[in-house]
Amino acid sequence: MDIFVKGVSPSEEKFDGSSLRILIVHTRWNYQIVEALVRGAEETMISQYQVKRENITVQSVAGAYELPFTAQRLILASRAQAQANNAKIFDAVICIGVLIKGATMHFEYIAEAVAQGIMRVSLDNGVPVVFGVLTCLNDEQALERAGLGDKPGKHNHGIDWGQCAVEMACKNRRWMDGII
Repeated sequence: MDIFVKGVSPSEEKFDGSSLRILIVHTRWNYQIVEALVRGAEETMISQYQVKRENITVQSVAGAYELPFTAQRLILASRAQAQANNAKIFDAVICIGVLIKGATMHFEYIAEAVAQGIMRVSLDNGVPVVFGVLTCLNDEQALERAGLGDKPGKHNHGIDWGQCAVEMACKNRRWMDGII
């Protein structure tokens, strides 16, 4: 059996992120891992898509359960600010967190609520919201998915989330302009 490469295949389209405004909301829970994921997303958007560093807003919250609420409030605040003083709204949001399964049901409840909440924020606001929440069974899985640790094959998923945010923001702008 051939080995396949996990992840999204590169898009044939080229995306210009130079005019995008991106919000990253991240948790402080499991912060060493989260920090690497945030850095991966930021560096990818800046280096591969020319998103301006000053157009990336980063906010932190305590845990994953708070991600949807914060993303929604900041999207609404950016809309109000845009109307008041001709500023730009957020074109995309990346919610980043790490949930690691423990010995209780807490993991399942939080993972489900966060996934549903993030999807709801995206659909209710018409802004692409990237689900950047790792749901891992152990610490080693989380480290690998943040590009940390000693295992071969590790990959920083923040890179993928940065790519996804730019692609979806650009596509959403086109769709809003009636271009399919």
